[in-house]
Amino acid sequence: MGNWLGLPLDASAHGARVDNLLGIIHIFMLVLFIGWGVFFTFILFRFRQKKNPKADYAGVKTHASSYLEVAVAIIEVILLVGFSIPLWAKVVVKLPDEKDAVVLRVVAEQFAWNIHYPGPDGKFGRTDIDSVDATSNPLGLCRSDPDARDDITTINQLHLPVGKPALIYLSTKDVIHSFSLPVMRVKQDAIPGMRIPVTFMPVVPGDYEIACAQLCGLGHYRMRGFMTIHTPEGFAQWMNEQEAALTSGT
Repeated sequence: MGNWLGLPLDASAHGARVDNLLGIIHIFMLVLFIGWGVFFTFILFRFRQKKNPKADYAGVKTHASSYLEVAVAIIEVILLVGFSIPLWAKVVVKLPDEKDAVVLRVVAEQFAWNIHYPGPDGKFGRTDIDSVDATSNPLGLCRSDPDARDDITTINQLHLPVGKPALIYLSTKDVIHSFSLPVMRVKQDAIPGMRIPVTFMPVVPGDYEIACAQLCGLGHYRMRGFMTIHTPEGFAQWMNEQEAALTSGT
């Protein structure tokens, strides 16, 4: 339907379907706004005091308003059943197979996004609350665990390849945050005690913003991260650089 709504760049495979649904909803809202506005203006003139000095206690005898209400309800059901639920089922509920996706964890905290990649072995290392250090180890990753030795962690820096599904397991260390990737048409609350899967597939390389869309404290304004979408070769190079840095201990 085009970007007549002034939305951000669409850089995800499912973004067009989300934008189309938003466009349909806005068109319906515009029709309702104009329709009710015209109806209200008609009522002001049709039942003005000068033309109706005496009250009519019989009231309206037709069922036109009931028909209009039924029509509006039917359109809302069509929007929900015909568009919203299928989109939700395909984009949110149906997760890609982990072997076909880039799997990682995003752990929110006041006021940063902690990113955790499993490394070449594809296994997330063990984390422990006693190992958490706000400066050097915010995730509490136990490097003594064999599965953790090749794990890659970053703060506020999310790197993904273009053309491959991303499967992110979202959680939080403290309060509710909201993981927002406007260009990917993704927004999901991070809720204490829950690990929530988020999936999307980037289709446009570039540098984009990660925002927190939920007021999470006095430092909410600075809870900003950055997402880099690489070419497949660029992502592989970035991963190799992170692995080399781990090996050299830098």
